[in-house]
Amino acid sequence: MGMFDFLKNVGASVFGIGKNEAEEIEKLLKADLGNKLTDLKVQFDKGVVTLTGRADSYATKEKAVLLAGNIKGVEKVIDEGLTSPPPVEETEFYTIKKGDSLSKIAKAYYGNAMKYPAIFEANREVIKDPDLIYPGQVLRIPKIAK
Repeated sequence: MGMFDFLKNVGASVFGIGKNEAEEIEKLLKADLGNKLTDLKVQFDKGVVTLTGRADSYATKEKAVLLAGNIKGVEKVIDEGLTSPPPVEETEFYTIKKGDSLSKIAKAYYGNAMKYPAIFEANREVIKDPDLIYPGQVLRIPKIAK
């Protein structure tokens, strides 16, 4: 993946006054991805997050990048130091726009709005509720049969 760009002023607010941003991101990743990441180290410098360690799959690596990038105050995520097995298939990414819903995105990608659960499941760690997405958030779009 390499370097991934995000909108800096949108996303979940996890940074508090006097908090160490890198530690907060690391806690979030460990809470949401658990033992799927090993030897995880996070650095944060002026809106840029650098991830190192090992992911159990390429999908986990992608989710770690999205979790870190979908935080308010983060504009780039560098994942070159986060190793993983090679991808099983190429993943598409989508940046949510105002007025989007998972069903609207599913209709555009799959031709069927009722296939939105596939998007939700592929992003379960990134979005906790399929009705709570926001403009600027980046999601993985899995390949499925139309």
